[in-house]
Amino acid sequence: MEPSESQGLDAPGPGLEQSPKPELSAAMRAKIERNRQQALMLRQARLASRPLSAVEGATSAKVSKTIDSGAGFFIDEEGEALEEQRTRKVVHQPAPVIEPDYLVCDECEKPFMDSYLSNSFDLSVCDKCRDNEEKHKLISRTEAKAHYLLKECDLDKREPPLKFILKKNPHNPRWGDMKLYLKVQVEKRCMEVFGSEEALEEARETREENKEVQKQKRFNKKVKELRRAVRSSMWTKDTSVHQHQYGAEEVVDPEEDLYKKTCTTCGHELTYEKM
Repeated sequence: MEPSESQGLDAPGPGLEQSPKPELSAAMRAKIERNRQQALMLRQARLASRPLSAVEGATSAKVSKTIDSGAGFFIDEEGEALEEQRTRKVVHQPAPVIEPDYLVCDECEKPFMDSYLSNSFDLSVCDKCRDNEEKHKLISRTEAKAHYLLKECDLDKREPPLKFILKKNPHNPRWGDMKLYLKVQVEKRCMEVFGSEEALEEARETREENKEVQKQKRFNKKVKELRRAVRSSMWTKDTSVHQHQYGAEEVVDPEEDLYKKTCTTCGHELTYEKM
């Protein structure tokens, strides 16, 4: 202990002046410095774990100040720190106004947004102008192939493939669904395949002629089979054993005593020798 401190302790009497603040020892200062360094490290780790507040689009960013208390820890300042907080507000740009895409009806030339024919068959016709009886009639796949002479590839493979809708078979619901096509689109595809009405009529006539030829061939084949069956039923095979009926005996060689007989039915000759 220093002499000044020992003199102050030995001097009696309440009227003496207060002794000066004792200085910190080297061990105390080292401990305080260690606490200060630990607090700095904790603060840096806390700041590193926080997301960056300066990123564009963040709703808010707060900046806080800390004060070194001198005792090995930090104190957050709240008074003036509230005024120094920086707040970033996200400003949303108004969405552009997009006008709806209206379709124009091919019949009345009026705009419309949606219709049955446009959704099912890509045909720009509104529901008011739809004619289910004649112009916009639906036909089955079998009728399209039989009446318009279209093949499977003409309906499904040729670009663009024809649109169709599925419907339950009215004859038997357990059968497969029917494919219904729009008659206008089928006629247009038919013209793309054959080129003209005259070519279509020629193809129909050729098909009818081929049908007649095949029909006549089938008829002739059935007649031939029927004739063969009638012939086979009328002819019977004789399975009885033939009995020869020989006529008079004739001499063949008198010296050799050879004789013969001839069957009067089949003409068989029997030659024999008499002993």
